[in-house]
Amino acid sequence: MLEIAPHGNPLVVQLILEDLLNRGCRLAEPGEFTRTAFLNGRLDLTQAEAVADLIHARSERSLELARRQMHGSVGRKMSDLTDQLLQIMAHLEAYIDFPEEDLPSEDQVGPAQDLQALIVELQALMETQHYAALLHEGVKTLIVGEPNVGKSSLINTLLGTDRAIVSDRPGTTRDYLSAFIMLGSWRIEILDTAGFHDEAKDLESIGIELTMEQSETADCFLLVLDSSQNAPTLPQALLDKMTPENTLVLENKIDLKSHTDCSEYLPEIQHCAVSVKHETGMAKFKAAWLKLLEARIAPLSQVDGLVLNARHASALSEATQALQAAHDKMSANELSELIAADLRQGIEAIGNVVGRVDNERMLDRLFREFCIGK
Repeated sequence: MLEIAPHGNPLVVQLILEDLLNRGCRLAEPGEFTRTAFLNGRLDLTQAEAVADLIHARSERSLELARRQMHGSVGRKMSDLTDQLLQIMAHLEAYIDFPEEDLPSEDQVGPAQDLQALIVELQALMETQHYAALLHEGVKTLIVGEPNVGKSSLINTLLGTDRAIVSDRPGTTRDYLSAFIMLGSWRIEILDTAGFHDEAKDLESIGIELTMEQSETADCFLLVLDSSQNAPTLPQALLDKMTPENTLVLENKIDLKSHTDCSEYLPEIQHCAVSVKHETGMAKFKAAWLKLLEARIAPLSQVDGLVLNARHASALSEATQALQAAHDKMSANELSELIAADLRQGIEAIGNVVGRVDNERMLDRLFREFCIGK
């Protein structure tokens, strides 16, 4: 390996590169150094993926997640899961390979219980795939409400710029507008949507339909009310998606003398009194929003802070299916050879997460647990 450290003059660097290329060198392909580190066993596949996650991180949370994964958090978890499976397989393989030895009577009750606990753990890990999108892409938050309640003004205030058109005329927003902000350590994708009202026509109706489509995949909702008007009439399909865990109600325009208390509207959901125009109450609203997000992502702490991507979840899904098949065979007292085959398939699937499986560990585990051939 040759390392060249010239000064930063771009012309000199370009001339050095041209000279090296003329001597038969080539430019590295994208990700080639990381791939080489993986192939040489310096990184497992999850750590290699974390390099890309680190480069593309857009929030402190996603940055922290990538850092932990680079330090082997997912790999260690997969190793722990494999060890648990090897522990179960060691008992089964002993009776298969050494039936003539003086071993205790074969009992599958204990291994079946351990296997069921392992299946539950795998399912909990797979559920974290949903949080990967929240951390990497942003928490998708819809601003909804009737026309002229201040939705576009809210997104402009949050962004600190006039991104959305603000007008007293109903129906100004006919399509959703997407933007990103940082709230604490979270990246938020906020969408300003068309106002809901019964007299919507043509393009407004299309905008409302788009809002309903976006609500299907939304993580959070900010429902904006005009505190000087009567309670809104919103589609029941939208209200059904709003819960105390994913929604805040903003009682806007509290600066008007005609404003009233709207706490009786959706009383189970937290309300925040604000004046977007004068930015009154915005600090308390953001604090409540941040608290809502922290509670929304709380399940991460239940799985040691791990968040798996789609590839990890797919491999663990395959492993879970194999382990469930093994558990069913145990419950039916089928042959140990058939159970062991399913367990080996589960180990291979878990190994696909990190990109390798050490088959020698099976023998080490087996002979350590049983005094075979003594």
